[in-house]
Amino acid sequence: MPVAGVAIASASSVPWADVQAVFGTRGDPSRCWCQFFLLSNSEFRETDAAACSAMLRDRVERNSVSPGLIGYLDGEPVGWCAVEPRTNYPIVIRSRVVTGGSVESADDPSVWAIVCFVVRTEFRRRGVSAALVSAAVGWARDHGARVIEGYPVDTAERQKVGAADLYHGTVSLFESAGFDVAARPSLGRALMRLEL
Repeated sequence: MPVAGVAIASASSVPWADVQAVFGTRGDPSRCWCQFFLLSNSEFRETDAAACSAMLRDRVERNSVSPGLIGYLDGEPVGWCAVEPRTNYPIVIRSRVVTGGSVESADDPSVWAIVCFVVRTEFRRRGVSAALVSAAVGWARDHGARVIEGYPVDTAERQKVGAADLYHGTVSLFESAGFDVAARPSLGRALMRLEL
């Protein structure tokens, strides 16, 4: 269900400058560019922000299906959601949340994952993440997903969560989009699941 006032577009359909505006020049998003789940720990440590940005741009431009969505408020790019087949995220597949909670085969391309949200600081608490997760479900369904998973923080269990940890989303955010808690493989984290 769309959130009033928030427009969503695939990252591959918008100017690259809009993606850059969302990731910004300060903070964790400007360092990571949503590459953390694609690289080993050592590769990520050795890869600078400019290289991560170039890697995301290459994926946006070359993938047949965009690896993420951009949210807009009043025409301004304000948010990002990474959503694509879970098989594209080798680090996610090996994570404790997935290995301890998912019933799906690791090599099944019909299982999609929402792994990251970025909302520019000045636009938080305005429904951007809710609009992005809702649109991500539709995006995944339209591109052949059978199941979509998310791996959010449970703020009821971990009440002191810094903004840097909330890039996974929250349990309540996923529940508002129709996901159910499928497992709680670690304290403060849940595996959320939605069959499409």
